[in-house]
Amino acid sequence: QVQLVESGGGLVQAGGSLRLSCAASGRTYRRYAMGWFRQAPGKEREFVAAISWTGGSTLYGDSVKGRFTVSGDNAKKMVYLQMNSLKPEDTAVYYCSAKTGSVTTDARHWDYWGKGTLVTVSS
Repeated sequence: QVQLVESGGGLVQAGGSLRLSCAASGRTYRRYAMGWFRQAPGKEREFVAAISWTGGSTLYGDSVKGRFTVSGDNAKKMVYLQMNSLKPEDTAVYYCSAKTGSVTTDARHWDYWGKGTLVTVSS
């Protein structure tokens, strides 16, 4: 099992920045890809970004490309999501996720999930 705990959410004005962190614990000796998803009220869970175990491959959702950056520190068992130029439509609960194998945008294929951290962007 892998436990994931997100932090760094909060209230920010449009155009501002936030950095989310995800701490992994448990069976982290396995090679997991790490991802970020978000879910706004009344909407389905949306893929945001993901990074491969090696860090050599990243993937972004179309709505965040050029604004968000995912990175990881395997030694610290941490994954980060740097969010810049935030927009009100970025308001959502952001979830950290982990899976074996390659990254995918399909939430159904991710194995482990954190409880989420709320990001609110005011206009």
